[in-house]
Amino acid sequence: MMDVMRKIAIVGSGITGLVAAHGLLRAGLDVTLYSDRTADEWVTKSRPTGTAARFDQALSYERELGLGFWDDVAPKGEGVFLTFCPRLHNPLVTLLGRFQRPFQAIDVRLQSSRWLTELEHRGGRVVIAKVTPADLEEITSSHDLVIVAAGRADLSQLFVRDDGRSVYDAPQRRLAMVVVAGAPPRFANVPMLPVRFDFLGTDGEIFFIPYHHKDVGPSWNILVEAKAGSRLDRFGALRTGEEVVDELKAVIAELFPWDEPFVRNIQLADPLGWLTGSVVPMVRRTSAQLPSGRVVAALGDTAISYDPIAAQGANSGVKQARHLVAKIVARGDRPLDREWIDATFDEFYDEHARHACEFSRVLLEPLTAPAQELLIAQYGSDGRAGNESSAQRIANAFVENFNDPRRLTSALTDMGRAKSVIRDESGGTWLWNGIRGRASIAGNQVRVRFTPPDRRVRPRAPSGAV
Repeated sequence: MMDVMRKIAIVGSGITGLVAAHGLLRAGLDVTLYSDRTADEWVTKSRPTGTAARFDQALSYERELGLGFWDDVAPKGEGVFLTFCPRLHNPLVTLLGRFQRPFQAIDVRLQSSRWLTELEHRGGRVVIAKVTPADLEEITSSHDLVIVAAGRADLSQLFVRDDGRSVYDAPQRRLAMVVVAGAPPRFANVPMLPVRFDFLGTDGEIFFIPYHHKDVGPSWNILVEAKAGSRLDRFGALRTGEEVVDELKAVIAELFPWDEPFVRNIQLADPLGWLTGSVVPMVRRTSAQLPSGRVVAALGDTAISYDPIAAQGANSGVKQARHLVAKIVARGDRPLDREWIDATFDEFYDEHARHACEFSRVLLEPLTAPAQELLIAQYGSDGRAGNESSAQRIANAFVENFNDPRRLTSALTDMGRAKSVIRDESGGTWLWNGIRGRASIAGNQVRVRFTPPDRRVRPRAPSGAV
């Protein structure tokens, strides 16, 4: 413990700002958090800021901080159910992989409200104010460090793009998200509760995520990632959540008919439970200098803007918060200056974020040959608990990359690494797994070809799947 308690200010009451605030408070620091809304306004007047599904590594830190308030009531996502269609109505490959530990997606509005109240209860200070760049001057004058965790709002413009780490200069998908009630609690004939991914190579992706809504509890968060100008790109001009739900039903019936029964009876969970828009994937310089010469640090989406396709935004933000808290505590009484801020972020980026950024990039781009080889090798996975087949082990390794992108991301772009993963997970040669997978896929395609069109409404499960 330091002789003089260091004073830290955090601007932003989303997931990463509040996680950092609770971590610093637990470490014995003087913490003030600035929020642009009250706890009540979070749940009564706000839209969700995204799906914010978190996997085990991020959830473990939240639980360590005593913030896992929904563990007993929120749906526990057990895995991934992926269908890859290279073209319309051709479900070429399915994957059913299990996580080692479940994921959760909690309504950010409920979460931020509770965590904000809890921060004050535990001794932190909360100031309700919309902070401007001019306000930062005053805040930095009375704190040892000011952390900006305000998402992609105006304050993020203080932090310049890092050209060496940013691949894109424009959005790669047009997004629509809606929180719905009225869908079945599980997918039929799937032996776990997964996030459901439908990939249509020509048009984009759609995701069904088990979700805990602030009012209705267990529900679903559905995210559309449309390639510009594609058949999925129909949501940009819509002005109400009801319009988004209606269009979603039409899109699914047309492009993913096997999921039409699942969404037939859905309705908007609350009037504000929807979003449309886009994200420019970008890494920013994590320190910014104010006119006075004082500096501020970026955290979460303010530091790195992820497209949500790989679900890395909230996960990376929580991991960055944990890293930053540990570095602040370890710094002792030494200055939290610009050099230290940059070095702290560089270390986090090299250890974790570069893998998360690359994983997201790979999913945004056409499927690579190494990724195809992994999907072929896992063909036949069925998601059953206790399945120790080589296909299932490869599928499980693939989906665990969402939890820790350091595990498998390099194998998605490096054929030698992909073959090593197949060999290590299967206990056999990559060649044999490839032959087996290709034969199974070919057999399924023959069955599809000879199935009458009016019966092609559901991806056929691979041999051995439930």
